[in-house]
Amino acid sequence: QVQLVESGGGLVQAGGSLRLSCTASGTIFSINIMSWYRQAPGQQRELVAVIRSAGSTNYANFVKGRFTVSRDNAKNTVYLQMNSLKPEDTAVYYCNLVQDSGRESSWGQGTQVTVSS
Repeated sequence: QVQLVESGGGLVQAGGSLRLSCTASGTIFSINIMSWYRQAPGQQRELVAVIRSAGSTNYANFVKGRFTVSRDNAKNTVYLQMNSLKPEDTAVYYCNLVQDSGRESSWGQGTQVTVSS
């Protein structure tokens, strides 16, 4: 079993920055994919950014150039640096870890990000 704990959310003005963290514990395989998703009220959960254990990344178009995903494999931690935040970035941000060739997927409890205009 894998447990994920997110932190770093909060209230920020438009144009500001936040850094989210997600730490995994339990049985973590060396090969895995960690991702950030978000869900705004009344909306479906959507993918924000992906980072693989080897370091390759992918981003949703709506965050390219503003958000940066990184990870520290020694700490089993993934980060999401969010710059130039917009009110439409307001959502609960969730961390996800997929491993064992996709057979295991774990979610964190989410952290609220609110961007005021």
